[in-house]
Amino acid sequence: MDFGRRKLRLGDVLINSNAINQQQLEEALEAQKGTGKKLGEVLVEKGYVNEEDIAKALSGQLGLQTINLMDITIENDILSLVPVSVLKKNKVFPFEYAENNMNVLRVAMVDPMDMYAQDDISIITNCMIEPYVATSRDIMMALDKYYGQSEVTSALEAYAKEKNLVGDDELEAAAAEDVNSSPIVVMVKEMIDAAVRQRASDIHIEALERKVRVRYRIDGALYERGKYEIALLPAIVARIKIIGGMDISEKRKPQDGRITQIVDRMEYDIRVSVLPTVYGEKVVMRLTSKTNLTREKSQLGLKPRELQRFDHILAHPHGILLVTGPTGSGKSTTLYTALSELNKEDVNIITVEDPVEANIDGINQVQVNNKAELTFASALRSILRQDPDIIMIGEIRDQETASIAVQASITGHLVVSTLHTNSSASTITRLEDMGIESYLIADSVIGVIAQRLVRRLCPACKQPRIATEQEKEIMGVKASEEITMYKPCGCSQCDHTGYKGRIGVYEIMTVTPELKKIISNRGGAEKIKEQALKEGMNTLHMSATEYVLEGMTSYEEMLRVSFDD
Repeated sequence: MDFGRRKLRLGDVLINSNAINQQQLEEALEAQKGTGKKLGEVLVEKGYVNEEDIAKALSGQLGLQTINLMDITIENDILSLVPVSVLKKNKVFPFEYAENNMNVLRVAMVDPMDMYAQDDISIITNCMIEPYVATSRDIMMALDKYYGQSEVTSALEAYAKEKNLVGDDELEAAAAEDVNSSPIVVMVKEMIDAAVRQRASDIHIEALERKVRVRYRIDGALYERGKYEIALLPAIVARIKIIGGMDISEKRKPQDGRITQIVDRMEYDIRVSVLPTVYGEKVVMRLTSKTNLTREKSQLGLKPRELQRFDHILAHPHGILLVTGPTGSGKSTTLYTALSELNKEDVNIITVEDPVEANIDGINQVQVNNKAELTFASALRSILRQDPDIIMIGEIRDQETASIAVQASITGHLVVSTLHTNSSASTITRLEDMGIESYLIADSVIGVIAQRLVRRLCPACKQPRIATEQEKEIMGVKASEEITMYKPCGCSQCDHTGYKGRIGVYEIMTVTPELKKIISNRGGAEKIKEQALKEGMNTLHMSATEYVLEGMTSYEEMLRVSFDD
């Protein structure tokens, strides 16, 4: 055993590699006292370093290799070597034997200087240990991927047998036990943890005739992630209702609730909706983290010319900026990003939302409450008496809200809001259909951003192919050109989906003096679009096509977001 390595401690390693300074180390050690947390966790929580910095420093100082467990496929004989409880306790993950030597086991470790953990694994497997460095998040994701489902299922089966649960009431009582070790409690927590680590935006828990099906929405598509006995449904739903602050005894009406859960030291806000269906209640949980909604503008996927237009629109002191697109197209993220950028000490920003999606420091957020007669329209009237500079309206749904928004913008406020329309030009005609006078629309609207999200191709496994004549025609490319596109394939990095992450596709229309004339003369969507194109606007179809030609997304994804062109 290498006793030289034992003398080194994480704090020394990070100072030697200039990742932190002495003062930061002392503050972290002070904060660590009595918490039972590891030093690395405290340093990350305090924001002095991130997990990647720690892994890099350990690797460099100790001369060890780093490993990303998501990039490799781990064989079953390795997975069965060590009980998952031991792996979780020590934050380690064995992933392969050394070349030509079954007596040396390679193990990914968050802290490769943890000799006790190495001894544990060595005794259980009867192998020598060759440590590799990995981040805590990477090891937790691998534990979820390889053990999560079986662990929860076996715990639930044992639980049902032990309690001999048959009636709904008994199952609900089980869910109500706020014992952290109760399998139902553990299962719901693990389900949310796994969804976050797999980048899911929603969790669907569905009652089928004989089973409970759990699906995650990842990058806009649903993937099945588990099936359980239908007898467990009442307990699962009851547990979610309890932590979501809902009425556990009401099973005939739809209910909404909210849960806050910390996953890998980040706080997630979870909106829950429960709906009675034929075979039982269906639960959908929507996951959002504050950091995901308030990103840097550069992370939205705006191209340089689009960023310029976006900044130009936001520079207006008053007027309406509308962001449009179907549900789940990233409108909220764009609005919150714009608001975070405008959120300075010298402006008063007030929002009216249904519901408030993420709390932002320094912004006054109002939640619509129809029971208390606090609708979009009534809240807006009150807000105008609160001396606002910038107002965000979650969604313009009716004529009353639209007309107050227009009045507010004309009287010197910047109003940002969303509408459900397909394109920038049709947004203007939608406002006319709502009964707003065309001259008022021309006067108040300063810009419209239509957006969609396309899935990014996984860079590790995408494969080139030549575009056909018909595809070139649809993309508006010369038939004589040879165009290479990429298609999704699927590998362990992208969970065999072929895609990893999403990127925004935008159509940004700035309302110029020329467009104002067309709008006030009720020119119609076609004329508005024609003029906007002359002035350099790129349609959704054109923007998505650029991503296809750059190899960032697939032809099929481009068709999906721009079918209406």
